[in-house]
Amino acid sequence: MKKRLNIAYGSNLNLVQMTRRCPTAKVYGKAILKDYRLIFKGASGSAYATIEPYPGGKVPVLVWELQPKDEKALDIYEGYPVFYDKKDLEVTLETGKKVTAMVYIMTKKRVRLNLPSKSYLRTVREGYRSAGFDEQIIEKAFEESRKYVKNIVPKIL
Repeated sequence: MKKRLNIAYGSNLNLVQMTRRCPTAKVYGKAILKDYRLIFKGASGSAYATIEPYPGGKVPVLVWELQPKDEKALDIYEGYPVFYDKKDLEVTLETGKKVTAMVYIMTKKRVRLNLPSKSYLRTVREGYRSAGFDEQIIEKAFEESRKYVKNIVPKIL
């Protein structure tokens, strides 16, 4: 069985949740995904984390080593291929080793910035804390969505 590496951000940083979802997955390392930013997209009150290209941006990530059954479980959780698609990206681990790993990125069908639920946001925050990452990136992503909802969405309606 071939192992696969996965770049995780958002709720997939939550170690407790990932242990339940993918019991044979192992943390492979930490990295910074350069030239991307973390954002929340989706329906009001149920937006989810995704990443998008953003020159100069940085997103802290965990790289997981997955078994095939772990990837299948993540495909179901992420709603692949309807809500999230997969893309292979090269990332440099904090050890300096470069690896190619798969990452889930929200499809264009859910393009609008929006606010996540309180429980989802709490799960993401717990994940960033348990991974030892600065939670400011979550606050920045949340603020981007909040500004969009406050300034743009009412004008559309």
